[in-house]
Amino acid sequence: MKFVFFSPHFPVNGAEFCDRLRQAGATVLGIGDAPYEQLSPKLKGALNEYYRIADMENEDQVLRAMGHFIHRWGRIDRFESLNEHWLEQDAGIRTDFNIPGIRRDFVENLKHKSKMRDFFDRAGIETIRQEKYVDRAGVEAFVTRVGYSVVIKPDQGSGASNTVKIASAEDLDAFEKAKLSGVSYVCEQFIDGIILTYDGLVDRDGRIVFAASHRFEQSIMGVVNADSHLNYYCLPSIDPEVEKAGRAAIAAFDIREKFFHIEFFQTRAGQRIVALEINMRPPGAWMTDAVNYAYDMDVYREWAEMVVHNKNGGPFKGRYFVGYASRKKHIRYINDHRAVLEAHGDRIVHFAPIEDVFSRAMGNFAYQFRSEDFDEVKAIVRFIQATE
Repeated sequence: MKFVFFSPHFPVNGAEFCDRLRQAGATVLGIGDAPYEQLSPKLKGALNEYYRIADMENEDQVLRAMGHFIHRWGRIDRFESLNEHWLEQDAGIRTDFNIPGIRRDFVENLKHKSKMRDFFDRAGIETIRQEKYVDRAGVEAFVTRVGYSVVIKPDQGSGASNTVKIASAEDLDAFEKAKLSGVSYVCEQFIDGIILTYDGLVDRDGRIVFAASHRFEQSIMGVVNADSHLNYYCLPSIDPEVEKAGRAAIAAFDIREKFFHIEFFQTRAGQRIVALEINMRPPGAWMTDAVNYAYDMDVYREWAEMVVHNKNGGPFKGRYFVGYASRKKHIRYINDHRAVLEAHGDRIVHFAPIEDVFSRAMGNFAYQFRSEDFDEVKAIVRFIQATE
């Protein structure tokens, strides 16, 4: 298999995906804008060839890189970035070069929240009441039907960017003044609940070969808008209702040979499962590593074996609760880094700064830790994020 990995250097875990592809026997070809000398040793060792371009948004430059690879290596079997930002470009390249995977004619269903609803409806999954944002009068009419609060967000996007909660006419006034021109928005009923995810791998025959779940008790929208710190948990088991809804969604979207990351609300009242959105990529930030720590596995290897050979190991059994707790530079914390390591070093599996582009949602610095005791993991979160 000849696999072109777009942007293998960013995010940094691209090196892990490329490394496992190489180990699985693939020829790994990279396209990126970073100088070759700045690539990590692991990434350099994984790539059979790297083609640097000046502007990754420039379609002509990407096409020239593909032409070079085809001339030198022959037919390309896969093209992938595993990144939400490049979803449309990935689909365009696959379409233009007849490469298997999501094509240009389907990608809009995965980019726009308004179009995802049809597939969730087809799967029999409850969805949030939603309307396209047209003008203030439309929002007011929507509020008349569903009541405050509502949420206005871009129809296309991730990470709760430019997402606001509207709880009053004054909030709506503020949104009208601050909204971005040229951006298509949707208006949704506000759901009081936590987020539970369904994350995993579906093979080229449509079989779900692995799945895990993360729990977010904070609102990402609230974290971003308040510039606060974030925490979440990878769970060693999946809520049965989340599993049922997740499997139905994968079948409805008919996605093959992909990572998936589906977000559901679990309402505080009634514990209903309500679909939020679906992403055909690995779960973001450090969540792939959280899965590895929770299940004592290598999800990068499982993905590569699935792509190259359509096979997987397992079954894998979850053992640990894995926590993530970030910090922000502008917040004063009671316990410094040394105190965190002294108190919980035997449970901490990783800590590092966060890339600036992700820091608004994910924090400036974060810790990852695990325990078989969920209460202990929650206590570590409280210790790390205790403020003065």
